[in-house]
Amino acid sequence: MEKLLEEFSLGLFVWQTLLFVGLLLLLKKYAWGPILSAVNEREEGIKNALSAADNAKKEMENLQADNQKLLKEARAEREAMLKEARELKNKMIDDAKVEAKDQANKLVAQAQAAIETEKKSRYCRFESTSCRPFYFYCRKSVGRRIIKQRKTRKISRVYVGRYEFKLNNYVRDKSSHSIC
Repeated sequence: MEKLLEEFSLGLFVWQTLLFVGLLLLLKKYAWGPILSAVNEREEGIKNALSAADNAKKEMENLQADNQKLLKEARAEREAMLKEARELKNKMIDDAKVEAKDQANKLVAQAQAAIETEKKSRYCRFESTSCRPFYFYCRKSVGRRIIKQRKTRKISRVYVGRYEFKLNNYVRDKSSHSIC
């Protein structure tokens, strides 16, 4: 250090100071301005990017909330449609049952009417023959058997059906031999 102080030159010091100050002025004018503006622009860009990311995050949250809301509405609408479809199905089944019962009742009524007309026509044919006493005897006999053995309605129908069949066959055989 002493050596530096002994060799110190005031002119060199002034020139070095002037050059240093000039260099600082040149750097301030041409280098620091663009560097600082670039740093400020970068800082602004980063702030804008962060705010855009925050906005995007908020927008995504809003979209997710909207999606959840739409999903809930779609589920509610689906449930309503399913409920309506079930009700319509049940109504159609009930309507079909009612219609089937009506048709069955009509068919039963038609069959009963056909049976009655057939019975009347056979009875008329039977009355014209000479087998009347036998018919009343059979009816009485069948009636007694039905009353004695009436366990169920089905059994009585079976017995009456058998005797009517035999009686009808007998009447048919007799009517083909007799002159009516």
